[in-house]
Amino acid sequence: MDRWDRMGRLAAYGGAAAMAPYAVIKVSWVVGSLLGLAPVGAGFGLAEWVVLNTVTVGMAAVGITLGLALARPWGMRLPGVPLVFCAWVGAGFLVSMLPYAVADSLLSEPDDSGGGNDPRMPGWEAALIQLGFIGMGLGLTLALPAYLRRRWPEAFSGRGGGPSPLGRAAVALGAAVGLMWLYWAAGGTAGLAHPDEGRATWRLLCGICGTWALVAAFAVARPGREGPGRLPRWLPSVLGWLGSGSLFAWSGWKLPFTLYVAIASPPDVVLPERLSLAITLHLCAVLAGGAMMWTLTRGHFRTRPEVATAPPG
Repeated sequence: MDRWDRMGRLAAYGGAAAMAPYAVIKVSWVVGSLLGLAPVGAGFGLAEWVVLNTVTVGMAAVGITLGLALARPWGMRLPGVPLVFCAWVGAGFLVSMLPYAVADSLLSEPDDSGGGNDPRMPGWEAALIQLGFIGMGLGLTLALPAYLRRRWPEAFSGRGGGPSPLGRAAVALGAAVGLMWLYWAAGGTAGLAHPDEGRATWRLLCGICGTWALVAAFAVARPGREGPGRLPRWLPSVLGWLGSGSLFAWSGWKLPFTLYVAIASPPDVVLPERLSLAITLHLCAVLAGGAMMWTLTRGHFRTRPEVATAPPG
């Protein structure tokens, strides 16, 4: 076991441990609200509150199980495709959410009530919830590449050659989407139906997602090569996995939401972008992220895990 592998296993354990208090808090909210011992969140009915938090308990359980699977020997025997897909999507969400959450807390106006968005939530609960997200995000970011390198070392050997025609198309598509998001992050208004709704936090998220899109495009377009002064062989693969996951996960979540806004036109929801353009960008991001993942993994899932256990030199 080398240093990279030890760090990945430790990060996986740390992510699972960080998510455990979040799961306990959410369970206490569900049980407490059903028994009348805890308040229901502002703007929710009892049924909505219970369903929402039950879903998040399930998500936390999946996150804890995933963290353990990336560290324990039994995780090497699990089916590769569903395990890697869940980890890839989770890491894609969190590598964008973590810098956004940190920067958003610095940009947000202080709350004079001293209670955050919901004054009924104690400060220690809010801190533990935030810690859970940060810990799981950092854990997956480090543990997933280490697990992939351990199970499919040839994917990180830098000997896979350049991308296929589909991969090159995904690179171009992802880069175009990323440049558009970065244009909005820099203050551009072309393509915006309601520029005044493009607040600092929205532009911040555009900047983070746009940056990850360009990182993914660069990583997939340029496989690792040996030689002095060149990138380590594993680095483009790691960045490609995380960047393509960010493209797929965030736009995979925002696409149905934007479609809902376009179809239902809720009066209390106004998006800065032109809805047709936003739908097109999110669809392109999902397709580009998925195609980049296929480019990075083609042929590797056919490798038997018991054979591909030695890390690359």
